[in-house]
Amino acid sequence: MADYAPPFTHSSTITAQVAEIAELVGGLRALGERVNSPQLQRGNRIRSIHASLAIEANCLTVEQVSAVIEGKPVLGHPREILEVTNALAAYEAMPRGIPSVWKTC
Repeated sequence: MADYAPPFTHSSTITAQVAEIAELVGGLRALGERVNSPQLQRGNRIRSIHASLAIEANCLTVEQVSAVIEGKPVLGHPREILEVTNALAAYEAMPRGIPSVWKTC
């Protein structure tokens, strides 16, 4: 194998480009891990439900919404607690991933 000559000339430019590609790939992998983090997804879900329901005049706090989702007792209007439960069910019924309609944008 000592006689093998690659079909390119090794240079500092190639080394720099390979290093840049490796850095970009590493960044994409880290981003993918962060996006798929269950803790991050759970926190985003709670804040999303809270914000959506707040628009509809639901007065529960983020902490109360989190407690409802965890099945803990919450002091609040039963209608508002039911709204959290229903919103969670709606989110869980949605398919995971990026909808194919968005991929064309």
